[in-house]
Amino acid sequence: MNNIKIATAQFENKSGDKSYNLSVIEKLAEKAASEGASVIAFHECAITGYTFARNLSKEQMLELAEFIPQGPSIARLQEIATRHNIVVLAGLFEKDEQQRLFKAYVCVDKNGLVAKYRKLHPFINPHLTPGDAYCIFEIQGWKCGILICYDNNIIENVRATRLLGADIIFMPHVTMCTPSTRPGAGFVDPVLWERRETDPTSVRLEFDGMKGRDWLMKWLPARAYDNAVYVVFSNPIGMDDDQLKNGCAMVIDPFGDVIAECRTLGNDIITATINPEKLTQAGGSRYIKARRPDLYRDIIGQEHAPEQKVVWLNK
Repeated sequence: MNNIKIATAQFENKSGDKSYNLSVIEKLAEKAASEGASVIAFHECAITGYTFARNLSKEQMLELAEFIPQGPSIARLQEIATRHNIVVLAGLFEKDEQQRLFKAYVCVDKNGLVAKYRKLHPFINPHLTPGDAYCIFEIQGWKCGILICYDNNIIENVRATRLLGADIIFMPHVTMCTPSTRPGAGFVDPVLWERRETDPTSVRLEFDGMKGRDWLMKWLPARAYDNAVYVVFSNPIGMDDDQLKNGCAMVIDPFGDVIAECRTLGNDIITATINPEKLTQAGGSRYIKARRPDLYRDIIGQEHAPEQKVVWLNK
């Protein structure tokens, strides 16, 4: 494998406005390509919007969702990829012929759909069906995987994706700045976003504190470190429906170090050049080889009824 330059993005999407969101995706893809990036990743449901879907009926969800790869958004992503010679990853709601609904994330290049992943642990809308498979694919010789938002909080998903061969895991999110039982969590007042140009300090303190980045730094670098994998994190910034999000799209290397991060208060990208040497230099590479599955195969694989409770869907 050769070095590859990857971009990850943050932007303020509009709920249900796929045309607008795709126009921003194109602008940021063009910027990434101009900076030499071969790949750009966008956040969970960047094409459709996300949080507003908590209030949609099944009929409204079916109208919003698309068939993949036949839908117009995949065709539009292919146009963007072709025009700017860049691989694009982005999220949207998917439907199938049985009228099932999924939270999907796709990788598209100039030839069309490269990969599609369905979120394993969806919860924004009760009509969503969980995905049932991991996803491994290649970009320029690099083995890649995808895990969407909450999927990454279940550590087995990250390890399984790594063991299937992923050297890069794309982790699109819509996260942070939401209530939780953990100390310091909560919504960020949208008024601070409205005042961001005259008072950037106040919104940055909230974005970087325990409501936002400080919480992310408790666990996201560990996913990269423990598995000796590159993590490409994307997240919206600004208002997503009535909830304010803090962006901080970033790339984390196999040592668990943040090697690039968006720090602006608006639509933006960052790029990072990643190299294969770190995959074996990092301690996680040794930890994976030292595993003793005979000790815990039956423990990890024992029968279990999944339970998921999310308390922040509505204010």
